[in-house]
Amino acid sequence: MAEDFVDPVDLRIEARAGRRSPRRLLALCRRSTRLVREAAPRSFAASVILQVAAALLLAGQVWSVKLLLDAILAASDGGASVASLVWPVAVLAALTALTALTGSVQSYLSRYLGERVARSMWRHVLGAATAVPLRSFESSAFYDRLRRVQTNAVSRPYQVTRGILTTLGAAVSAVAVGATLVGIAPVLLPLLLLGGVPLLLTSRRESHLEFDFDVAQTPNQRLRAYLTHVLTDRDAAKEIRAFDLGEPLGHRMDDAYGTFLHDLGRHLRRRTLLSSVGTLGTALVLAATLGALVVLISRGELGVADAGAAVVAVRMLQGQIQSMFGGVQSVFESGLFLDDVEAFLRTGVAAGVESRGFPAPERFDRVDVDDVSFTYPGASTPALDGVSLGMTAGEVVAIVGENGSGKTTLAKVLAGLYEPDEGVVRWDGVDQAGMDRRSLRSRIAVIFQDFVRYALPASENISAGSEHDDARVRAAARATGADRALEGLPDGYATVLSRLFRGGRELSGGQWQRVALARAYYRDAPLVILDEPTSALDPRAEHDLFASLRDVLAGRTAVFISHRFSTVRSADRIFVMDAGRVVEAGDHDTLMALGGLYAELFTIQAAAYSEPTA
Repeated sequence: MAEDFVDPVDLRIEARAGRRSPRRLLALCRRSTRLVREAAPRSFAASVILQVAAALLLAGQVWSVKLLLDAILAASDGGASVASLVWPVAVLAALTALTALTGSVQSYLSRYLGERVARSMWRHVLGAATAVPLRSFESSAFYDRLRRVQTNAVSRPYQVTRGILTTLGAAVSAVAVGATLVGIAPVLLPLLLLGGVPLLLTSRRESHLEFDFDVAQTPNQRLRAYLTHVLTDRDAAKEIRAFDLGEPLGHRMDDAYGTFLHDLGRHLRRRTLLSSVGTLGTALVLAATLGALVVLISRGELGVADAGAAVVAVRMLQGQIQSMFGGVQSVFESGLFLDDVEAFLRTGVAAGVESRGFPAPERFDRVDVDDVSFTYPGASTPALDGVSLGMTAGEVVAIVGENGSGKTTLAKVLAGLYEPDEGVVRWDGVDQAGMDRRSLRSRIAVIFQDFVRYALPASENISAGSEHDDARVRAAARATGADRALEGLPDGYATVLSRLFRGGRELSGGQWQRVALARAYYRDAPLVILDEPTSALDPRAEHDLFASLRDVLAGRTAVFISHRFSTVRSADRIFVMDAGRVVEAGDHDTLMALGGLYAELFTIQAAAYSEPTA
């Protein structure tokens, strides 16, 4: 339900309540590692191996520096020949080259692994987005979370895993280099370990600042994304130019971006301050460590070679400790976003589980709507208020009424796209709510007035959502009169119906409407719902379509919704809606004789065509 998507303030409070602890760190590591491992197991294993190898190579460089310094001192004292330098130099050069090669391979592998994770996460996110109830799309909170998920789902799981790999590599390097340092000057190691404490203290606050900023900016990001879409969308292009909206909408976009940049600047200043405090603390600890190293040298407790190796080890170890705590910070920061992503995915899973039930019947004798009410999220009045009606197999039923009377909402309830707040929809006396959603939708063909024009081949526009069969596609096109337009395309039914892609062609509004009707005909469903199915057809085409409707549907139950009363007079029964209620029912003659709302509206529309020309 849309109400399951929490307010941003509640989300930030929930994030702050998630305490930073070793247990939470382990939980985040397990979750994100599982996601990455499932997306690319071999690449993940290779990354771990390379990370450990890079750490060991780093420790090896410390020893090679010590060996080289020993050899240089021995050669300078005349105790060894210059040739004795060849081996230490070769070892150091080889280790340096291997380190560079390992880093290069890690970089390429990281890019590939990131794309594999992105593909896997998009699969999960799109699956959840198409599984949540249609009602969720009536909530702005849902759109806010969907926007955050679209932004973070692709990158954050891998960022957590990359943080884990960084922490792992830095830890292995720290252990290896630390062991080397212990062998040279053990007193320096505890001092260096203290260098990570300032970073640990400031990183948590930085993580929460980043998450709070992202959540707070979600509405602004959505506004900018919307304005970008409108200003670059092909369908909106004509109106943008006709009303000269480019400049005012461009200013609105610029203002929104300006607000974002102002907030971003303030946010980055706060993060920079925190980061500076942590870095300064680490630098002070490093200075103290180097001071201790100087004291050891001055006392003669370290030789020149040991001192040189110790300097290299101290610098390397300090860098690894910073990397390790930086990796931990990355895990926690991305983990906050990962919580948000997983909450969204759980919503999709829950919706899928809730929609399971027994299979819908392949055919029915009767469908009844019994006292159904439905209110949109945030609305003060119901869109449907105690609606009751019934239809039998093979009937052609019309639902009419003025705009806003609830016709389309009722169509969505009949199609199983909305769950009613009250009341039930029954198929042969069985509550529709207990049926498996996917099974139910396969028994219903519904085409709305704002049907989707897919930038796909014509054949796929007709067979959308069903198993493809060329013969059935052509039969559906012939039944609705779409065949004349499609067979004349350059590649026939294989032509892409959009100029967005090379070789594509565009159809007229009426031709598109026939394709959409063919889509409904193609699905062999016992219940067909057509919402304003002829709004783009000319009067002759509209008359021909309805004249052949019974033959085209071949015994299926048809519910068509229209505000054109002249097109529904041949229906078996007509239900008249007003303010979310069914106020009249009967065939055309009965309703005209009743002299109620239907007769009034029919007469008004008929008068518009019958008035004499001045």
